[in-house]
Amino acid sequence: MLSSYSDVFAIEHDRQHHEIIEPGDLVRTGVNLFPHFRVVAVHGDKAWVRNVANGADSLALVSRCRKVSDQALMAAE
Repeated sequence: MLSSYSDVFAIEHDRQHHEIIEPGDLVRTGVNLFPHFRVVAVHGDKAWVRNVANGADSLALVSRCRKVSDQALMAAE
């Protein structure tokens, strides 16, 4: 079985601080600023997220979701 790039390069995607992620939140799923996702639902350790740019739905680990701050939104405009 092949390892993922995260395993090979020991990349940590989980956030290092506590944050409550709820439906309706605007999030990103890593240290990069984009893409942004709208949280549709949360169940246990998983979140159903929708890409705001193209509408594609995905599942993401809640521990990897980071709320998008107002400062990040202003910088993106």
